[in-house]
Amino acid sequence: MFSTVLVANRGEIACRIITTLKSMGIASVAIYSEADAQAKHVAMADRAVCVGPAAAARSYLNIEAIIDAAAETGAEAIHPGYGFLSENVEFARACAAAGITFIGPEEHALEVMGDKIRSKNHVAAAGVPMVEGTSEPGLSDEQLVAAAATMTFPVLIKPSAGGGGKGMHVVEDPQDLAETLITARRVAKAAFGDDTLFIEQLIRTPRHIEVQILADSYGSVIHLGERECSLQRRHQKIIEEAPSALLDEETRARIGQAACDTAASVDYRGAGTVEFLVSDQEPQKFYFMEMNTRLQVEHPVTEEITGIDLVEQQLRIAAGQPLRMTQDDVALSGHSVEARIYAEDPQADFLPSAGTVLGLSEPHGPGIRVDSGMREHQVIGTDYDPMLAKVIAAGADRDQAFSRLHRALGGTVVHGLSTNISYLRQLTADSDVRAGTMDTTMIERKLPDLDFPVPQQHHAAAAALFLAQQRGLLPDAAAQSHPPAPFHPPVQGPAAWQSDGWRPGTGHTPTFSVTCSRTGATTDQFEVPVDGAAALLPGSGCGQWELQTEHRSIPVHISLGTRSRTGAEVWVTAEDFTGMFTVLDAEAQTHRQLAEIEAELVDAVPEVTAPMPGTVVAVEVASGAEVTVGDLLVTIEAMKMEHRLTALSEGTARINVAVGDQVSLGQVLATVEASTEDNSKDES
Repeated sequence: MFSTVLVANRGEIACRIITTLKSMGIASVAIYSEADAQAKHVAMADRAVCVGPAAAARSYLNIEAIIDAAAETGAEAIHPGYGFLSENVEFARACAAAGITFIGPEEHALEVMGDKIRSKNHVAAAGVPMVEGTSEPGLSDEQLVAAAATMTFPVLIKPSAGGGGKGMHVVEDPQDLAETLITARRVAKAAFGDDTLFIEQLIRTPRHIEVQILADSYGSVIHLGERECSLQRRHQKIIEEAPSALLDEETRARIGQAACDTAASVDYRGAGTVEFLVSDQEPQKFYFMEMNTRLQVEHPVTEEITGIDLVEQQLRIAAGQPLRMTQDDVALSGHSVEARIYAEDPQADFLPSAGTVLGLSEPHGPGIRVDSGMREHQVIGTDYDPMLAKVIAAGADRDQAFSRLHRALGGTVVHGLSTNISYLRQLTADSDVRAGTMDTTMIERKLPDLDFPVPQQHHAAAAALFLAQQRGLLPDAAAQSHPPAPFHPPVQGPAAWQSDGWRPGTGHTPTFSVTCSRTGATTDQFEVPVDGAAALLPGSGCGQWELQTEHRSIPVHISLGTRSRTGAEVWVTAEDFTGMFTVLDAEAQTHRQLAEIEAELVDAVPEVTAPMPGTVVAVEVASGAEVTVGDLLVTIEAMKMEHRLTALSEGTARINVAVGDQVSLGQVLATVEASTEDNSKDES
């Protein structure tokens, strides 16, 4: 067995691999970019090496730097995790040339299965059912449009080098195909370094079933059952479970054997996954999609029902050890389900989110497991995939597993940036999901009817009371029963004079203005008097409080963000709501009013700002061009997603950025100036 292994990845998967390395007594080496210097996986590893700046192409995708890091630290093997270089044949070759073991399959399997077009042709030759689509590599946009002319629409554009659902685009109408191909190539090139595309017919209501396999160097291939991955949004898996509620034992055996045959056809070695589309109406039929030659994000659910550590198996196989189990030794026990926590805002069309983790509480309890890459004070940027953590629940049956997951998500708190936790809670409680009646398009259909929690008065009260307590503005019981003299502070502490001003009389009730701005909604405004009607008491742990109102006691989590003259940011989680409030005391309210008066005196020019940090990948109009409402101006890329920004008014576009520019959150990318003629009309 290896004595030292380098983990060529980041985030929760790097932490997951390091956990198994520690349990096996193997020294771990982490790599990190300059942006990840304080990341959790860096702290967990025995050693860590910086391999470049934030951009993945110059760090986590920098093969030379990673090989040098392995040589420098004496690592005998490299585990690539998933994503990044995990399926890159050139990386595997570089490892071999340096005398380092690549913990993954041989080059032949990577070449065949890493190219989605080649893999489909290879598997089709073995007689596995395939969906209708193109099968020739290297086709131009014009050739792909011509090839799709005889296909049944809608169709799905897929990157040949892709994986994980990224870079896929649905085209409903043939006339939209050419334009969508341009975007698809750009996304594929940015995400995978390869813009080769292919097209296949989109099956409207399929189930996504994948089979986990293990194969050693001695010809043994076994499967560990299947996983259901049908709960997806934009082809990205969100909730996965094992086993599937759809398959019967006979189909489970057939699809498992098909997966083993697929692996054997390329002399596979290691852990891999063979993915199939299964008809919801005819669950005995399945169609090959692709083979992932790596560990999968959702591997924990298989581990929970089999008791097999897949990372340990990868290490043992890579070290040349034979499998210690046969197919007859594999037994599936109970049920497991996993939910992915993303840095994104579901109420803003799942726009990626960024920020500093101000407060963090991860769940625990019977059957609960958390694979996380987060820790408090960590900065979450937009340079990488937005997945932060996975919450996994296991139970005796499917209902218990889902119930445990739902409760565990309710105990998961992340402050400092928006996440999809509330969205996941709704999905895990959905009647169709709980009944197992789902397909890969179900989430998209249900999304418009989801009702996200909104801020309430008691949420605002918790934020205001917390800030009042931080600033020493809360009276104690004695102060309330014995009003102070005119020349004594009306509240506790000498800071009260500075925070709340001096006044004659018998005391003053501070009133806070509290706002919560939600994307896609008007700003929610609350006035909160600190008059003793509600109290905030310490809870059982860090960041935990009890808000006591006249009618009930509510557990809340609270974290303090930035503070300035115009207010303090306070994050609050209570019940299913999480949000950031801006809390203003009397002084801050005055500063805010003065700023608003000043802003009203300046003529505003409609601005197009960056909704997140990212990279400009396209400028659609020249500066000085005339545009109308809705015209595309600039496209930026962040977290492997493109965001198209359009004109908000009619006029002359002034573009402030160029392709390749790195932009920050809120940066003005373009403005639209009203024409002189329009201005003269307004003046008249």
